[in-house]
Amino acid sequence: MNFYHAPVLLDEVISLLPESAEVAVDFTLGGAGHSERMLRERPNLFLWGIDQDRDALSTAEKRLSSFQGRFQLIHDQFSSASKTLIEKGIGADFILADLGVSSFQIDQKERGFSFRSDAPLDMRMDQEGQLSALELVNTWDVNELSTIFHKYGEEPFARRIAQQIVRQREKKALLTTQQLSDCIREAIPKKFQFGKIHPATKTFQAIRIAVNNEMEELDTLLTNAIQILKPAGRLAIISFHSLEDRPVKKKFQTWEHPCQCPKDIPYCICGLKPVAKTMKPKLRQAKKSEVELNPRSRSAKLRATQKQ
Repeated sequence: MNFYHAPVLLDEVISLLPESAEVAVDFTLGGAGHSERMLRERPNLFLWGIDQDRDALSTAEKRLSSFQGRFQLIHDQFSSASKTLIEKGIGADFILADLGVSSFQIDQKERGFSFRSDAPLDMRMDQEGQLSALELVNTWDVNELSTIFHKYGEEPFARRIAQQIVRQREKKALLTTQQLSDCIREAIPKKFQFGKIHPATKTFQAIRIAVNNEMEELDTLLTNAIQILKPAGRLAIISFHSLEDRPVKKKFQTWEHPCQCPKDIPYCICGLKPVAKTMKPKLRQAKKSEVELNPRSRSAKLRATQKQ
């Protein structure tokens, strides 16, 4: 199986990799595009490659075969994998996380991530995961559905869509991406169905995030990554939408400016010291030339911080 995933912002990521880096962690290994370049650029580097998709790990292992003895792969999620590294006492000079769903996962229609082809509802990044889109769509109540559509999709018609799904499944279970997409379209007023964004985009995003517990996993990664980093180690995170980018930006700001004292106090009395400093430029995005070759990179945002 060919797990193709064009690594976005590749040159920008490599520019953040310390020259003297000895240990790196790629928490979203994917097709190993970033990891292969890191190992090639830094001959003394050892890499921990992590992914919850076994197809990705299988492809990555083959791609990195020329670097035998310089990497170790782990099948796990952010939360468990980062905890494992902490327990092992691993100290990293560089940590990378390329968030979201990969191009391969979207294009592999049987995974059920996209509404652009009809396939069984699934959306699990880890195919061994318990919760699938099929179960979520057909068992969660209207309030639960409405909440995630609003929270994770920022969908203005969240309630209407949730109600339509419940009505539809009472007649017949929603089993495929096409059935769900049609159901969502029926719930949205026709005058709001025109434009560049497909009517089902936000709802599909919300379901995927909920199925894979993505926001909670990101929060755990941010909490644990700072513990894994060595002093002067760097954390780089690529996000693709505001739901991912906001908590990353906020966490970086908190690490750099942790003081919780009232603003009217002339000096700090809380005693909280900075633990990391955001690297400049604070936001890196794809150049026009990259976007032309890889349209997915258009929405990519790269932020990095360095541990004090």
